Amino acid sequence: MKKIEGVFAPIATPFGADGAIDFGKFAENLTKFDRTGLAGIVALGSNGEFAMLSGQEKLDLISAIRKGISPNKLLIAGTGCESLKETIELSKAAADRGADAALVINPSYYKRDLNEGTLEKFFCAVADACPVPVMVYNMPGNSGINLSSGLVVRLSAHPNIVGVKDSGGNIVQIAEIIAGASEGFSVFAGSGSYLFATTLLGGCGGTLAVANVAPDLCAELYALCRKGEVENARKIQLSLLHLNSCVTARYGIGGMKAAMDLAGFYGGVPRLPIQPACEAVVREIRDEIEKLGLLGKYR
Repeated sequence: MKKIEGVFAPIATPFGADGAIDFGKFAENLTKFDRTGLAGIVALGSNGEFAMLSGQEKLDLISAIRKGISPNKLLIAGTGCESLKETIELSKAAADRGADAALVINPSYYKRDLNEGTLEKFFCAVADACPVPVMVYNMPGNSGINLSSGLVVRLSAHPNIVGVKDSGGNIVQIAEIIAGASEGFSVFAGSGSYLFATTLLGGCGGTLAVANVAPDLCAELYALCRKGEVENARKIQLSLLHLNSCVTARYGIGGMKAAMDLAGFYGGVPRLPIQPACEAVVREIRDEIEKLGLLGKYR
């Protein structure tokens, strides 16, 4: 498999009024994403509300994505679970359904038992058993555990661990991983707020919530960085900061789905207990979407 690089959307899961997954709207979103400059799609990420999905729903979504995007677009599936056994089983099932790589978040419930040595053994055991390449997913904001740069650098030596998505937001830690990781290891920004910095340091792309709303703008930012057009890339990065904040730290899943609706994708409502964005938040996001020229762009 070629090196994993470029901008990926951690695609949202659309739900209907009855709370079930709306696979019709999902297919429409996939068709629209397939026409953009994205390198591929991440299924079952944090923005896909993976923690709210049943095992069968997860597999059905992976199958739908592989069917709904072009063969040249990569599909990375989130397969991390609390147990090693379940993580390996889901990783194998995802590969069977067409996933090109597995994105594995660390277990987190038994935090007192999850020291670096334990986590290193966990990731290596997953990679040993996984039939497709593994990317490590560092999401301390949700898991409550930060995977240190030293741990990720050690994991990069495993032949089937090919990259990391770092959503911790610590650019020093990201730089340390880039500096120390094995050759060919892909370091991804986990947020649109530091795609510029990560790419200029030598990172290979990003999996960005804001790419669900502004996929082409995110892809352009990355491409300009790679071409050395730093000033143009810097301007795009700064222009995305407010919208990125609205769809991540400030308003979360509800904000991201509202922004998708405004841009012309189908976001819909989150699955309970997550709440949709309130009217005031939607107005704020609409203003930002209009400012960026994204209102209705993907209808």
